[in-house]
Amino acid sequence: MSKPLAFSLVYSLLVPQWSHAHTVDEVVVSGVKERLYQAGMLKDSIEKTEVISADSIEKEQADNLTQAIAKSPGVRVNSDCSMCGVKRVMLNGLRAEHTSILVDGVPIHSLVSSVYGLDATSVAGVERIEIARGAGASLIAPEAIGGTINLITKQAHTNELDLDLAAGENNYQKLAAVGTWLTNADSTSITAIAQKDSRDQVDGDHNGVSENPQLDNQSINLRLSQDIGQQDNFTLRAKQAVSEIFGGPMHTNIAAVQRDYFAAPEFQATPLFINDDVRNPYSAKPWQTAEWIKSSRNEVVGSWLHEASSDLNITLTASLAQHQQKSFYEGFIYHADNDVNYFDNRINYSLTDNQHLTMGVDHRRETLRSQTNSSSPNYVTDSFNYRSTGIYLQDTWTMSTALEIAFALRADKLMADFIDPKKPGEEIAQSLVSPRVDMRLAHSEAWNSRLSWGRGYRVPLSFFESDHGLLDSETGFNIAIQRVERSNSGNYSLNYAQGQLNATGSIAYTQVNNLAQLTSDNDVPTLGQAHNRADVMDYDLALTYKINDFFSLSSVAELYRYNNAFKQAFSVAPIEQRVSLSMDMQWHSWDTYLSAVWIGARDLTDYATPTHPSFDSAGQFPKSTQAPSYWTLDLQSSYELAAGYKIYLGAYNLLNYSQVRDAQTPLFYQDGEFDVTHVYGPLRGREIYMGIRCVF
Repeated sequence: MSKPLAFSLVYSLLVPQWSHAHTVDEVVVSGVKERLYQAGMLKDSIEKTEVISADSIEKEQADNLTQAIAKSPGVRVNSDCSMCGVKRVMLNGLRAEHTSILVDGVPIHSLVSSVYGLDATSVAGVERIEIARGAGASLIAPEAIGGTINLITKQAHTNELDLDLAAGENNYQKLAAVGTWLTNADSTSITAIAQKDSRDQVDGDHNGVSENPQLDNQSINLRLSQDIGQQDNFTLRAKQAVSEIFGGPMHTNIAAVQRDYFAAPEFQATPLFINDDVRNPYSAKPWQTAEWIKSSRNEVVGSWLHEASSDLNITLTASLAQHQQKSFYEGFIYHADNDVNYFDNRINYSLTDNQHLTMGVDHRRETLRSQTNSSSPNYVTDSFNYRSTGIYLQDTWTMSTALEIAFALRADKLMADFIDPKKPGEEIAQSLVSPRVDMRLAHSEAWNSRLSWGRGYRVPLSFFESDHGLLDSETGFNIAIQRVERSNSGNYSLNYAQGQLNATGSIAYTQVNNLAQLTSDNDVPTLGQAHNRADVMDYDLALTYKINDFFSLSSVAELYRYNNAFKQAFSVAPIEQRVSLSMDMQWHSWDTYLSAVWIGARDLTDYATPTHPSFDSAGQFPKSTQAPSYWTLDLQSSYELAAGYKIYLGAYNLLNYSQVRDAQTPLFYQDGEFDVTHVYGPLRGREIYMGIRCVF
């Protein structure tokens, strides 16, 4: 559940407002839900939370979720494949599948939609994004071993229309519209959101094969909130999104590629590149490097809130998400239908003015049905049925003005069944208990500590978490999952907020048993589980200094330490060191935002990345095993023409750094094999854009 809106001012003092969230918007309390937020009757947690404001999203020129959160403390957005451009969101150094995506507090996303669906998750009309790190960060998402990312949809407080139009290099185009409407004496509020954005493929080394794919996303989102009398509120949200990704051969499209493939589906024996050198022009059939993924997604979420008394309220929530994927991976065809049904019945009860109980029951049902063109006798489909039913209880106790503690406990019954005929029986049928404790201690007016500890779990459900569909239709695939991933996680942060300075230091430790990872069984790729415990330490320090009302500086330094078991589970080397610097300056009608990020060097041999030794079959120009350090720089400057009207000009990656310019193309070829996961730096160079925004 999202943090109380009326508690925004309190959170600005207790929670480090990094990620450029320097100001707190005024909240006008009206309606059933807002009144309960103000009373604290919908509060469910006190864990450390980073908040990304709508203002920060705008200044980053973020079109989607991955762009909006990429620079936040403890967050890493990995590009796991240069061909299909799949984005994975990591929290606290954990892998992407350990992150749960919530929308308005509801866990609407599945594992499949979190692979290719995040680029289509637009942030137009998002009021803020809340990031809570650590196991058990949400009562209703215990599988969030790394943490949760919660997108809060903008609520209607006035009648207005917000239009944003932008265009730039590489055929970057964006059109976003957000409309809000109040009616029926403000008891009915409507938010309507539409966004379309696109950008072309990028071929930085000009060999005829892209290092970053073409992206085309469009979405429509509608939210309706209706107060019924003085005690009831009904909220309905519906969304439809379509995303299309195309990577590989340049100057063609998926229709032409598929015609070519079905006409002659035999792999071309001659070298893919002239003289068998990836730096030379591509000379093979287009389908032999083509990757295309089209995702169609429908979401419906409904909730009813009833205030039974001043001390008791009940919320019923139900949701349905349908995610369909059609994909083509160099001749391997994968289609999937992934449905998620969710129900939650929650009760909030105030025992006293200082003690607040939250209790409830939830149920999640997920199905995946996939089809491929594989004729291999070794191929095992990843189709599955998954069910989880849980009960939960949380006691939030304000012991004094200086100390607040929340104890939470969940009990879950799980069932996971891979339904391929070669996988008889249920793979996982288990009941387990997951505790969590959060504490906030005010040492003084300026100093605050937060301490959290929790257990979490996750059921590995798909080979997409390790291989995202890049499979050999001849070799086949196998699933060997028999155990639930189980985690322990601890987080401590110390915050200082006094005058112009806000500083927070954090340390987090997470250990995971039975970690899923891709292995090999008689040369057949197999989704199995690690025998050794995997763990990671995360250290970060964030500083914000507000020089005056018009000028502020921010910095974040992060350090990650993985053990060997965890390193071998990554397909793409994660970051180990990162420093983020930002400046926000307002002068008269001008507003300029500058953001710089430094990524430290890494030894790629520590990770389970492919190790093809060279660019070419002659063994020349060996592939680097060291990822160098580098800087990226983003800039945006806007000018207010009049109230509600402004123009802006900006650039992503202003320094134009990419690993391709260092002759480290992510596509390495030897003996007909690809390595599209040699990704350690940006795959897109500088992109300049400009736009106009109007609020009516």
